[in-house]
Amino acid sequence: MVRGMEIREVMTRSVVTAPADSPVREVAELMRERSVGSVVLVGADGETVEALVTDRDLTVSVLAEGRDPGETVRDHASAPVIAVAPADDVSRAAQLMTEHGIRRLPVVQDDVLLGIVTLDDLAARTGDSELAHQLTAQVARTALPDFYFHDRGG
Repeated sequence: MVRGMEIREVMTRSVVTAPADSPVREVAELMRERSVGSVVLVGADGETVEALVTDRDLTVSVLAEGRDPGETVRDHASAPVIAVAPADDVSRAAQLMTEHGIRRLPVVQDDVLLGIVTLDDLAARTGDSELAHQLTAQVARTALPDFYFHDRGG
């Protein structure tokens, strides 16, 4: 595990955001236009992080359920948001990702969104390929049901 490297060194500063009360369809269009898999949902001030929505959230809870794409996106997002601070060590981000089975963490300081760090950021920007491999495997194990990792016979 890479230690001594801060989140600010590996985070992406440009974050795609949308108001938390936006319709699902608008956020999905934003994801398509910006080629991103997640959008940070912010409050009326445009800075306070309220939730995080992923393309998977929209697929599973809107499309697969036959819900109205005009519904408020906040109702289909993950909250409360698990976040890190820019001065946190990358090992803290890795720990949170594996504990919670998530791939993205907003970077917040004094309730203001500064960036986002993803599993891919940690893999690419730390220069530690073993870390990337371990994190990917651990996050997958946490996020996916146990039956994917057991012998199911044959």
